[in-house]
Amino acid sequence: MKLSIIIVSYKVKYYLEQCLLSVRRAVEGIDAEVIVIDNHSEDGTVDYISTHFPEIRVIASTNNLGFSKANNKAIRQSKGDYVLLLNPDTVVGEDVLRRCIQFMDEHERAGGLGVRMLQANGSDARESRRGLPTPMTSFYKMTGLCNWFPQNKVFGKYYMGYLSWDVAAKIEVISGAFCMLRRQTLNEVGLLDEDFFMYGEDIDLSFRILKGEWENWYLPLKILHYKGESTQKTHFRYVHVFYQAMLIFLRKHYGNQSFLLNIPIRLGIFLKAMLALIGMSIEQIRYNLGFVRNKRIDNVLYLCDVRTENKQKCNTLLENHGLRAIFINNSEEKEISTSETERIYKVYDITKYTFKEIFDQMSNETDCRLYMAFYNPNNMSIITDTDIIR
Repeated sequence: MKLSIIIVSYKVKYYLEQCLLSVRRAVEGIDAEVIVIDNHSEDGTVDYISTHFPEIRVIASTNNLGFSKANNKAIRQSKGDYVLLLNPDTVVGEDVLRRCIQFMDEHERAGGLGVRMLQANGSDARESRRGLPTPMTSFYKMTGLCNWFPQNKVFGKYYMGYLSWDVAAKIEVISGAFCMLRRQTLNEVGLLDEDFFMYGEDIDLSFRILKGEWENWYLPLKILHYKGESTQKTHFRYVHVFYQAMLIFLRKHYGNQSFLLNIPIRLGIFLKAMLALIGMSIEQIRYNLGFVRNKRIDNVLYLCDVRTENKQKCNTLLENHGLRAIFINNSEEKEISTSETERIYKVYDITKYTFKEIFDQMSNETDCRLYMAFYNPNNMSIITDTDIIR
């Protein structure tokens, strides 16, 4: 078997379904298996996926194992020459898996690779390419220097912003959202470190791959990653868990050096967490006082590009949710009463367009208000980065 695709899910049933639909297209012609391990979602994920995707193996965990343990459990049961760790909140272009396998076959020292992850507005997700969080690189990230000088090879090392998005390149850290690994490499360097419950395990594995004298690569092949680095970055729990994972990594791989940065990093955790709490509190107060409106109804437009035979059903779906919609053909101009709209969802009919076509279109968009959404006429749903409309 050539490829094993492993997806760990937790309470994301419909995002997982969309991910699997894209995977189903992408594995055509590939000798592949897909394993979903559900971390005790308790939302009907296991039965739902088993019914709608009978070709997929679903493992139901009786408790939440975390990312590392769940992936390791599935890896041990998989058979492919290559193993792809894939997040359930991703959508994969039709040609991505085939081209990744071809690259790995042609580059014998490639231990792992990642791809060009897009955010929902079509912009490139910075975490597609990262440098190792050495003590100094961690310091530059904590102080914000990596954001101030993103293309500097010293200060911007964490996100490797000096690399071209359009050219394959050797990198240091592969994102766990899409991480294709050579089984031989895993056999040599080991599986994911289960000390990392969530976040950091991809950094640790990437480092061990490099230490084992293998290579990590970035390929400019487009996928969508809904969450990415932008999700919940200011949320208290995200800040705490992410920087705790960074501390685990520093202690494990840099020994006494990590002690020098232990205090400032912990201080950074505290300050960022406090800022997150303050930001959340202010937003809640503004909402309670009526300063924040329901943006989904008042300030969002759904710009729908669907097959003619699907137009009525799609329109009914949006009307039932009280959502404002305009139906267009792809060739039509989008300047249609959008001046007061804060966000525009371009709703693509996935029976009309391939995911690759959608990603190529969205990555060329310049309107910062425009976000991609997917209409699936087979299950009558529209999925955005924030909503499941059914």
